[in-house]
Amino acid sequence: MLDAIRWDTDLIRRYDLAGPRYTSYPTAVQFNSQVGTFDLFHALRDSRKAQRPLSLYVHVPFCANICYYCACNKVITKDRGRAQPYLQRLEQEIQLIACHLDPTQKVEQLHFGGGTPTFLSHDELRQLMAQLRKHFNLLDDDSGDYGIEIDPREADWSTMGLLRELGFNRVSIGLQDLDPAVQRAVNRLQSLEETRAVIDAARTLQFRSINIDLIYGLPRQTPENFARTVEEVINLQPDRLSVFNYAHLPERFMPQRRINSNELPTPTQKLEMLQRTIEQLISAGYRYIGMDHFALPDDELAIAQEESTLQRNFQGYTTHGHCDLIGLGVSAISQIGDLYCQNSSDLTEYQNVLATSQLATSRGLLCNADDRLRRAVIQQLICNFSLEYADIEQAFNIDFQGYFGDLWPQLQDMAKDGLIELDRDRITILPAGRLLVRSVCMVFDAYLEQHSRQRFSRVI
Repeated sequence: MLDAIRWDTDLIRRYDLAGPRYTSYPTAVQFNSQVGTFDLFHALRDSRKAQRPLSLYVHVPFCANICYYCACNKVITKDRGRAQPYLQRLEQEIQLIACHLDPTQKVEQLHFGGGTPTFLSHDELRQLMAQLRKHFNLLDDDSGDYGIEIDPREADWSTMGLLRELGFNRVSIGLQDLDPAVQRAVNRLQSLEETRAVIDAARTLQFRSINIDLIYGLPRQTPENFARTVEEVINLQPDRLSVFNYAHLPERFMPQRRINSNELPTPTQKLEMLQRTIEQLISAGYRYIGMDHFALPDDELAIAQEESTLQRNFQGYTTHGHCDLIGLGVSAISQIGDLYCQNSSDLTEYQNVLATSQLATSRGLLCNADDRLRRAVIQQLICNFSLEYADIEQAFNIDFQGYFGDLWPQLQDMAKDGLIELDRDRITILPAGRLLVRSVCMVFDAYLEQHSRQRFSRVI
C-alpha cells in the first residue's frame, strides 16, 4: 500500500535535516530581482497561446489577532477599513493580468489564502468574486476546485452560506491544537464547538472537501494532550489533514519571539507526537500522502497518488499541477510555464506600485534546462515515492545515471540505510524513507549547499 510507513527512530534522527519543502524547484530562496514585469507579460502571452488552464491564488493578508507561531505574510489590525484600499489595488492587478490572457482559459482551481480571507466583509467578498468572474473564466457548474482558508473564529453559518453561494466548494480550517493551555501560549483561543459549527455548516451546505490544519511542536504540547487533539479531530472526520511541524525561528519571524522557548517540547517529545499521530490517523483509515498530509482513501489526492498523477506546487499537493498558477495580492507567487515570480511582500509597496497602474512583481526566476530536469525528478519522488529512469530520460534526452553520476554514492548510502531501493531501472522510496522523502529530494537539489540550511525547517 502507498500509505505504508515504517517508523525507524534511528534513521529519522540521522536524516532529520533542515531543508526545503519543495513546493517548487528551484525554491523561492533562489528568486532574484532580475525577474520583473516584462518576464511576467512574456509568460502570460505564452500561456494564452498554449491555452493552458489556470489556477488562481488570492492573498488576503489581514488578521484581527496575531497567532504567535505564524510565519505567513500578514497584517494584524482591528481596522476593517484597511481592506477596501487593498481590494482596490487587488482589482487593478486582476485587470492588468487578465488582459494578457485569453478569456476562454478555464480557471480549474481557485484558492483564497492569508491572513484571514474572511476578514473581508460579505460585501467585500462579493465585490472581489465579482471582479474575478468578470475578468477570468471561472466555472459555474461546481466542477472546479475552489477553496478558501477559514479561521472558525471569523466565520459563522451565514459566512459559510455566502462562500458556497459565491462558488467555493472546499474549505481549509486552521485548528492547530485544542488544548487551552497550548492555545493561550500561542494566543489562539478557539473552541472545539466553534470549529465543529463551521464543519457542520460546510457539510450541510455540501462543500465537497474539508481540510483541517494541525501543528505539533507548539509550546506546552505533550504527546498525551496532542493525541487527545488528534482524537477529537478524527471524530470530526475531515477529508484531509495537514499535520505541520512547528519551526521555531524567532530571528526570522518576529511574532515567534513572544513564545517562551522553555515551554517548547523536546525533540524526543516531538517525534513521539508525530509517531502517535501517524498511528492514530492510519488506524482511522487515513492515507499518508506525504509531507505532513493525510487524506481519506476516496479523496482526490489519494486517488491521484494511486494513479501517479499527483503533483506539487506553491499550494502544496494538487491535482492541478498542469495549470498555470497566477498569484494575486501582496507576496503572492505565480508559476507560469518555466517562470516563477513573486509580488512585493510589503503591503505599502504593493499598493503604491499598483496605484501607478504597474504590476508589483519584485523578484522571481526563469528555470533553465537543468532546473526543469531536477524539478521533474523531485516532483516524482515527493508525490509518487518512486521514479522511473526511462520517464526522465525520454522527457529530457539524457542518460539518468550518467547525468547524476556524482550523486550515486549518496544514493547508494541511502539504499544501504533502507531509505530507498536503488534498482537498475528506478528509485523507490521505501516505507522507512517516506517520512524522510525531503532528505532524498535534497540529494538532487543543485542549489542547497549555496545557502544556509537555517532558512529551512527540519524534515520531521
